[in-house]
Amino acid sequence: MKNKKIGIIFFTAFMILLIGGFFAIRYVKNKEKETVVEEYVPEEEITEEQVRQTIVSLYFPNKETNELNPEARLIDIKEIMNNAQEKLISLLVEGPKNEKNKKVIPEGTKLNKSYFEGDCVVLDFSSEFLNYNKEEEKAKENLMDCIVNTLTELTEVNKVKILVNGNENAEFNEVYSRK
Repeated sequence: MKNKKIGIIFFTAFMILLIGGFFAIRYVKNKEKETVVEEYVPEEEITEEQVRQTIVSLYFPNKETNELNPEARLIDIKEIMNNAQEKLISLLVEGPKNEKNKKVIPEGTKLNKSYFEGDCVVLDFSSEFLNYNKEEEKAKENLMDCIVNTLTELTEVNKVKILVNGNENAEFNEVYSRK
């Protein structure tokens, strides 16, 4: 009698597992059919110009808090292929697009040339570079932080050295690194 009860229990458990397994396999197969991967078709084709664009970060101080804020710009990759540091400096000279940020590089400043000394980029500015607002407490610090933070976004740049009209200047005689 005991053997019959054990046999019935095993038979019932076996049938439950068998039926449960059948439904589990069926459920998984139906799910696979529902999740058929379809090819994504964009609403519009990506143009050659869109493929060539990249985002760069420029840094400008906030007008109210004086804290540096990154400002993203979408530019053509061809513009930064040969001399990225010159393009980034020209964008800093133009100033921010965000009206909450302020321009720090003085009006009329030109980048005479730039070159690398190892992982340090040397920037030779025109004399207008010295016309920054010396009365403002953090003007020089903001000026250098904007330039250094923007240029060190480039993998090949770790330090920045400033020249004015090809010569070292007493105000900017350090080699600057990102803080």
